[in-house]
Amino acid sequence: MEVAKRGTMENNMVIWNLLMKNHEDVLIEIFKRLDIFESPSSVRRFCETWGRASSNQSFWQTLDFSMLRSDFIKSTAPPYVWVNSNFDNTLYNLLFISLNPSQGNIKTLIFHYYLYLTNDQFLYTAKRCPLLRRLVFVSWNRINKVVMRKAIKGWKDLESMTMPTIEYPNYIFQEISRSCKKFRELKVMGRLNLQFASSLTINLPNLRVLSIRCSGLVKEALILILDRLQYLEVLNISHSCFVEPFPDSEEGYRFISDVDTDIISKKASKLREFHTCMKESCIMCHRTRVDCGLPRWFRYEEGIWKHDEVSSLAL
Repeated sequence: MEVAKRGTMENNMVIWNLLMKNHEDVLIEIFKRLDIFESPSSVRRFCETWGRASSNQSFWQTLDFSMLRSDFIKSTAPPYVWVNSNFDNTLYNLLFISLNPSQGNIKTLIFHYYLYLTNDQFLYTAKRCPLLRRLVFVSWNRINKVVMRKAIKGWKDLESMTMPTIEYPNYIFQEISRSCKKFRELKVMGRLNLQFASSLTINLPNLRVLSIRCSGLVKEALILILDRLQYLEVLNISHSCFVEPFPDSEEGYRFISDVDTDIISKKASKLREFHTCMKESCIMCHRTRVDCGLPRWFRYEEGIWKHDEVSSLAL
């Protein structure tokens, strides 16, 4: 009986291969919808046709880790997060399995808001993605300046990045300015203060698209961006709120409600798209105010951090 079953299965495989021989494009479209846990590294063993389709370069355009978050605990000392070492080992293995078959063809890298890579993990990834055009990576706690500079220096085709607000961003924007001549769009997740806005406008004056949704905005920083970014076409400040530095508070900032936005509206009128929503009735706006312009995404729906009113920045 077992021999008969095996013979039937082998015959079915032959038939399947014949049927799919001229339809690898169908399989490629299927594989594009798989996540890293359904990787072609496993399905390619199913049959010869699946193996060929899973190796097609068009499949390896995007590596999406947005469903994977670290096993971590927040801490009060740098890097302000402790990650389970067993998880680090698992992540390294996943990166190896996912990156090696890509043969350097990945153009988009997406990491979860709470996925904390080490220097070694990030550099390993960067070296194997020389054609990268878009990076979505918000949790930089464990990445030092040298490694980040080295990674960006190798991404000559980088056009778009989603990043956190960091205290001293000069080294990032300077390296992008030097190495990434095609760079045109940026999404910032965190508060927008004068220091960040000043560094951004000085180093990336040709920026075309900027999203700072669900953020705490210092009014003067926003005006600086509207004044200095002469080529800016699209600006998204949806669900953001205005804040001001307030050292006495735990957050370091406090929400302010009585902001005259007429000058901002006037300056933004030159833009092709200006996305804004600051309504008390809007649940996302309410959440941003409660979090004082630094959303605690873990409190809300999984994956909500991926949203954006600018279609090219949404995931």
